[in-house]
Amino acid sequence: MTGPGTHDAELFAGAEPLLSEHAEIEAQLADPAIHADAVRARTLGRRYAELGAVVSAYRGWQSAAGDAEAAGEMAAEDPSFAEEVPALQLAADAAADRLRRVLIPRDPDDSRDVILEVKAGEGGEESALFAGDLLRMYLRYAERRGWKTEQISATESDLGGYKDAQVAVKARGTVAPADGVWASLKYEGGVHRVQRVPVTESQGRIHTSAAGVLVFPEADDVVDVPIDVNDLRIDVYRSSGPGGQSVNTTDSAVRITHLPTGLVVSMQNEKSQLQNREQAMRVLRARLLAVQQEAAALEANDLRRSQIRTVDRSERIRTYNFPENRIADHRTGYKAYNLDQVLAGDLGPVIQSAIEADEADRLAALAG
Repeated sequence: MTGPGTHDAELFAGAEPLLSEHAEIEAQLADPAIHADAVRARTLGRRYAELGAVVSAYRGWQSAAGDAEAAGEMAAEDPSFAEEVPALQLAADAAADRLRRVLIPRDPDDSRDVILEVKAGEGGEESALFAGDLLRMYLRYAERRGWKTEQISATESDLGGYKDAQVAVKARGTVAPADGVWASLKYEGGVHRVQRVPVTESQGRIHTSAAGVLVFPEADDVVDVPIDVNDLRIDVYRSSGPGGQSVNTTDSAVRITHLPTGLVVSMQNEKSQLQNREQAMRVLRARLLAVQQEAAALEANDLRRSQIRTVDRSERIRTYNFPENRIADHRTGYKAYNLDQVLAGDLGPVIQSAIEADEADRLAALAG
């Protein structure tokens, strides 16, 4: 490469308004009055972190391109400088590529925290055990990333797996969008297939079952998703454990139905009805936010295809083959023989393959 082409020059020129916006937000964040409004301050902080990556990449490109240009001019006058030109040009090309990537329009939710749900699908008790494996994998991955996790609800199966479980995953402090929880975990939504000999199998035969994963960006608060109480039907009932036995003598479990959409959220893990109601509303807001965003994406003809809402083996995104210690992502073509390490939390390379595939699609869209 010899440097940015015409399209890149136009694209990079488009970074200049973003530099101005970054400076403006920096000035606003320096005003103590801004921090009196926590929602406003958080929104500005997210945008500032996002623009910070653009500013850094733009300045790096300017510096590297300037060095390469200066070296080329000096080499024309003094051939002894010619040896430096190729290395400096490579550095300039790399800086241009980095800037090009940070200028790809990002998912506006990338810096958000998430609510992640794991649900047993086909396969009965084996599917519930696999759902438990997936949940532990995500908790270990979150730990490696330095994220905080909070179990919102869980329904255990008779053998210690999970019929369903919900966890909130949160970054610590304000992070750049590329380092956000949603930026990584949004690719996990879909059907995960497992191939292994179940603990319930007496003849050593390999079975195939599936579990589903749903990931929602968490709504900040009622500002994101205002809900009219008249649109809700709230039912209370007694909590139950594995096998359906009652574990509570009071009606502390809560089921909330959002009448306009038909969305239903049930919560029974907390000891009080009030706590279960608060947690159910938290999950409901996240789901409603996802519904709103999906509708907007459909209207813009840019629906995210990475999320599969049904728990069906035929719509799988990934296969976990225990006999071969193999993991394969069917969307990106990623394959590795370190399934044991992935289940221990080494999920980064698998997710990176999805991020790179997504970036390639976005770059192609820009070029087109």
